[in-house]
Amino acid sequence: MNLIEYADREILAMDVANLLAGELKNALLSHDSVSLAVPGGTTPGPVFDSLSGVHLDWSRVHVMLTDERWVAPDHPMSNAGLLRERLLVGPAAAASCTPFFIDGVTAAEAAENLSLKIESHLPLSVVVMGMGADMHTASLFPDAIGLKAAMADNAPAVCPIDVVGQDIGRITLSRRVLQGAMSKHLIIFGEEKRAALERAMTLSALEAPVGAVLTDAKVHWAA
Repeated sequence: MNLIEYADREILAMDVANLLAGELKNALLSHDSVSLAVPGGTTPGPVFDSLSGVHLDWSRVHVMLTDERWVAPDHPMSNAGLLRERLLVGPAAAASCTPFFIDGVTAAEAAENLSLKIESHLPLSVVVMGMGADMHTASLFPDAIGLKAAMADNAPAVCPIDVVGQDIGRITLSRRVLQGAMSKHLIIFGEEKRAALERAMTLSALEAPVGAVLTDAKVHWAA
């Protein structure tokens, strides 16, 4: 894990967007297509704003989420909405994208079919992750129902997750997929999350799932 500190969040967003663009361009030099997995939430929005305007061959880039709440794409809690509004616009609108939500089925029912689709894009060229103060990343939450299966070495690419106390189910890329990415980035803000990350490195994978996906990762932090 390589921790990179930034003077402020605006500089972080611009620098990380440039870094991701460079990695995608380099990957496209040696591959017909490349894959980019990104999180939802508010943290990556400014990075997406910058990255979406970069001129590269987006038609050869396949974008997916690291995880999704099991709600329709137009639901305010849908991560897919963030992609539509802030990443898949401008030049980046030419990218292809695999939506996770499938109407009429449960997350568990959709996982098998989605896993087959995602496997064709592995290993991920670039993955961007976030982290909660509880040390979860993607939807790999400590104590979640389905966590052990999603953390297993032979886990499918996509796994259903139910978080205790939350009414909305989730679906997530498994630890195997996140850890196996060619380039990994974690973006965190604030002292609380930095302290949580440091603590995660001392705990087991089931107690702090984020610690299990950070081998050779770059961690981008600003206060």
